[in-house]
Amino acid sequence: MFTDHGTFILGISIAKHHMSVSPEEAGMATFADPIAEAGYSATKGLFRIPWNQPVNYELLAKMIEFNIQDKETCAGFWRK
Repeated sequence: MFTDHGTFILGISIAKHHMSVSPEEAGMATFADPIAEAGYSATKGLFRIPWNQPVNYELLAKMIEFNIQDKETCAGFWRK
């Protein structure tokens, strides 16, 4: 899990066949098209990068930057 000034930015978890990435629902909504274009399966709150597919590091960097900027004034851990 990655945080900035005490607020959630991005979560990553490992599974047998994939890595799950959670940028919160706002991040998922903002990046829905690039996630689909990368060929990743997704839910409302996370997307999965299969181990046999390349990682789109540019997409991850944009998500991190988006959340840091979007949550700049966020005082809590999660968005309200």
